[in-house]
Amino acid sequence: MTPVVAENDMRSRALSAPPSLARRCALFLDFDGTLVPIAPRPQDVQVPDWVVPTLGRLQTHLDGALAIVSGRPLATLDGLLRPLRLPAAGVHGVERRLTNHRVRVHAAALPEAARRTAQALAAQHPGVLVEFKPGGLAVHYRAVPEAAAACDAALAQALDGADGWELMHGHCVSEVKQRRVSKAAVVRAFIAESVFAGRVPVFVGDDSTDETGIAVVQSQGGYGVKVGSGSSEAHHRLADPEAVGRWLRVSLDEADAAAAR
Repeated sequence: MTPVVAENDMRSRALSAPPSLARRCALFLDFDGTLVPIAPRPQDVQVPDWVVPTLGRLQTHLDGALAIVSGRPLATLDGLLRPLRLPAAGVHGVERRLTNHRVRVHAAALPEAARRTAQALAAQHPGVLVEFKPGGLAVHYRAVPEAAAACDAALAQALDGADGWELMHGHCVSEVKQRRVSKAAVVRAFIAESVFAGRVPVFVGDDSTDETGIAVVQSQGGYGVKVGSGSSEAHHRLADPEAVGRWLRVSLDEADAAAAR
């Protein structure tokens, strides 16, 4: 199994590698930083060769109880994971494709003040990238991390008085999102579907935005897997997307070997 990532605090140091993924599990996977390495810009991401075939095997292994839960829009995820069209949540739950392939959308008009502010930030800070999404937006400052405080302050001010909207922080990104959507709500909704119901839920994610999903599965008797460094409430840890891939492939190979005996 993958070694535990060393951390300064006791909670982080105590996190162990996850057990092999059992057939009775329901698996929820973040995308950026979990399945693929984070890129300087969202459009620059490169999907490792192992991802699509492994997800295909997992879908069979788990009898369909597999979902991608991401901040990216569904259309983008589908393009990156072609030809797969898995159950998935996009934009942190604004969009959700059910196991029957229907898509539910929490439509909402983005506050105009947030739109104008994001565009102004990109003009004022070369290297800041604005990503407009269905029902939200993201301001990326990975190329200029010194702009983080200015971006956060300006967006928070733009949302002052905007009922139903909030500012969420991730890896070098600030996102304007609807309060009613979250990875926690998405996981609960999936667990209510018959394909996922009655299984041991597992959530794998790398970012602070994934912690709500991790909390839900652990409250339901499952476990979370934190990818990378940093504190987390997850029970387990893997070092990076490559380690996630090894864990998933080893789990599948073990299951195949056991079935062949």
